[in-house]
Amino acid sequence: MTKGINRSSSVLILISFLLLSSCNRNIVFTDFMVMPGNVWNLPSIVDFKIPISDTLSRNNVLFTIRTGSSYPFRNIYLFVTTTSPDGKVITDTLQYNLADEKGAWHGKGFGDIHELNLPYKTNVYFPSKGTYQFKIQHGMRIEDLKGVYDFGLRIEKITK
Repeated sequence: MTKGINRSSSVLILISFLLLSSCNRNIVFTDFMVMPGNVWNLPSIVDFKIPISDTLSRNNVLFTIRTGSSYPFRNIYLFVTTTSPDGKVITDTLQYNLADEKGAWHGKGFGDIHELNLPYKTNVYFPSKGTYQFKIQHGMRIEDLKGVYDFGLRIEKITK
């Protein structure tokens, strides 16, 4: 029964996301990685490869995380490694609060699912055409981070 609920929830999330993203023509890239069993294992690195052809537009880069009530923390640490087409590598260690000190989740929720957009880079230009790679790993102090349904990356073009 639980397997059917997870599958139904995933389908509902995907349909909602597709409907919402089709309304925004400024989306340069969007993708999600579903976590098997709603667990983000420490060695599991989320890997996005994004082809970029526009080097003139300003962009916002953000992550989206969907968690459930079994997520044991109110924050998350992320290690983000970005590789540009010319091979330059930038690594960031980030910390985001997912809930306040009283346990109220930030973002929006539906049933057991809490969705939160996490800003990564704002007002950025991609200096070179080609494929940019973003690798994201959770940096929590446990091997199996329970309660993570999926993790996504979105790049939005900023319009004037």
